[in-house]
Amino acid sequence: MSSVAVLTQESFKEHRSGLLPEQKKAAGGPGANEEELPTYKDAFPPLPEKAATTEGTQEPANAWIKIRPLKSSVITQVFHVPLEERKYKDLNQFGEGDQAKVCVDIMQKTGAHLELSLAKDQGLSIMVSGKLEAVMKARKEIVSRLQTQASATVAIPKEHHRFVIGKNGEKLQELELKTATKIQIPRPEDPSNQIKISGTKEGLEKAKHEILLISAEQDKRAVERVNIDKVYHPFITGAYNKLVGEMMQETGARINIPPPSVNKTEIVITGEKEQVALAVALIKKVYEEKKKNTTTIAVEVKKSQHKYVVGPKGNTLQEILDRTGVSVEIPPSDTSSETVILRGEPDRLGQALTEVYAKANSYTVSSVSAPSWLHRFIIGKKGQNLAKITQQMPKVHIEFTEGEDRITLEGPTKDVQMAQTQIEAIVTDLVNRMDYTEITVDPKFHRHLIGKGGVNINRIKELHKVTVRIPPDNEKSNLIRIEGDPQGVQEAKKELLELASRMENERTKDLIIEHRFHRAIIGQKGEKIKEVRDKFPEVIINFPDPAQKSDIVQLRGPRTEVEKCSKFMQKIVAEMVENSFSVSVPIFKQFHRNIIGKGGSNIKKIREETNTKIDLPAENSNSEMIVITGKKSNCEAARDRIIAIQRDLANIKEMEVAIPAKLHNSLIGSKGCLVRSIMEDCGGVHIHFPSEGSGSDKVTIRGP
Repeated sequence: MSSVAVLTQESFKEHRSGLLPEQKKAAGGPGANEEELPTYKDAFPPLPEKAATTEGTQEPANAWIKIRPLKSSVITQVFHVPLEERKYKDLNQFGEGDQAKVCVDIMQKTGAHLELSLAKDQGLSIMVSGKLEAVMKARKEIVSRLQTQASATVAIPKEHHRFVIGKNGEKLQELELKTATKIQIPRPEDPSNQIKISGTKEGLEKAKHEILLISAEQDKRAVERVNIDKVYHPFITGAYNKLVGEMMQETGARINIPPPSVNKTEIVITGEKEQVALAVALIKKVYEEKKKNTTTIAVEVKKSQHKYVVGPKGNTLQEILDRTGVSVEIPPSDTSSETVILRGEPDRLGQALTEVYAKANSYTVSSVSAPSWLHRFIIGKKGQNLAKITQQMPKVHIEFTEGEDRITLEGPTKDVQMAQTQIEAIVTDLVNRMDYTEITVDPKFHRHLIGKGGVNINRIKELHKVTVRIPPDNEKSNLIRIEGDPQGVQEAKKELLELASRMENERTKDLIIEHRFHRAIIGQKGEKIKEVRDKFPEVIINFPDPAQKSDIVQLRGPRTEVEKCSKFMQKIVAEMVENSFSVSVPIFKQFHRNIIGKGGSNIKKIREETNTKIDLPAENSNSEMIVITGKKSNCEAARDRIIAIQRDLANIKEMEVAIPAKLHNSLIGSKGCLVRSIMEDCGGVHIHFPSEGSGSDKVTIRGP
């Protein structure tokens, strides 16, 4: 998978400001800016060249070079995984199975957003968006879980394996950490001498080199070290390591040449003395010949084009060396140098130079001007718009950087031109029919604008066909952005500002209502409180959780409406308090059925005419008390009518006795035990004391 370019000619000056401190001094003198910025090496690591050794077979390496975008930490990048490098390519239906699970897991772990689509060549296009750290983590996960990993094997004598492992495995751990690879060494009982290495291309080369050096140190046969200038190593290895392979086959010696990524000039040869001597002679012969017959030319190639000269996995450099015999030296990516040196025989330099320029110009980086607020619409819902372009031109990589009014494209020149034309057409169309505006609203009102479950904001979006971007709480921003059709934008703006204005006039009021009345106010299935809410639709009424047994009922809404609602509810409560007066009337048990009447006619009539609630004890209960609830005057009227029924039915006499009120409690006794014993002793008469606090001295005695 290749990376997305983010450095163009316009930003090249910014690149120069990203030099290391010592490089800044050389490039800009003492006055150079000392601020640490991303270096070019961070943004564009070099593609590794082919390893020098031919030991073992090597599978295709990971081609996704890790890059770090400049400037913004919130980015959108599109990448392409060729069919041959896809780990999951035998799916019957795209998006199913393990691949989909992996993508969901990556998104959950990193916080980045992934959109996948298949290109015409069956390669996988992946759009990754999110914060810088999230995108980088997601890319690392994608490399390891959606793309095949590179691996290689190196064979050394079995007895040397323990020296690679080291004491308590420390050497092996150090080697894995140093080379960022996973090294698998056969168990002692396994006769195999093959050590398997997996990881990046560069890491594989380093690990193989270190393992072969460890083995060479332990080899009891002859070991020879030859220092050869690094620039001549490509001529000794030959294109695709052909020449060094032929040397090892001819001499029987083992030749270990440090890969380009290892800054060493020492070539190590091991084997029998005669084999080593012959190999050393062949190496020196090639070196002397090339040193004598080769010359160099230096050409300037834009830094952004160097990776095209290197080619995927360093293959372009190998092709040029194979066809022309000329070695192309690319300056390190952590320097600002644009000078490319061609080293070879004079009559072959011209052809090599032509190929270098052809490769450098075969790819291009271009940009399209597009307001950053339109980027989401250009990408389309779930990346649909972008997928159409990347499926047609999978080698074009497209990057959207938040806050920048441009889109960067990189890839083959012809494909980039076609993609640019399509994106420019989309941008022109959107600019002509889209608009945006921004309004300021205090962050404390944002959640109310959104509404429960997004009900408010979603209604506005659907009604006016717009997109509304409200900043998250942690940003503490008061800026709300509205995008969409020009008319819809203005209508949505008006409605949101009206809502915000209404909220600024909003107040919250706490009503103290006894918890015992809450259920009655709410009503069965919330019917009664619904009537209140319908009467005051702009007021939000919140009752406490029943388990809390709190008396606080909260009202929230426009100031005037809250006050009206408060008065209305206080009136309801006052009526409930008034209607909650209760009186108990003792009626002889045998007369209860007469009080009820045929089919409940008597009790029903009393209830309706006095507007009271009358509860009689159960038939199998020993209680004689009938409880009447309602307004005080109504309860007393109902009581008198019930007593009158009893008086008419039996020879019941009633008399009043004056007893000072201060003695009433003594006569009643604890929980009424004394007065009950008196009533029982006197043949079941009823003795009624006036209510406490009434000040009355009259005690009523009723009975046969």
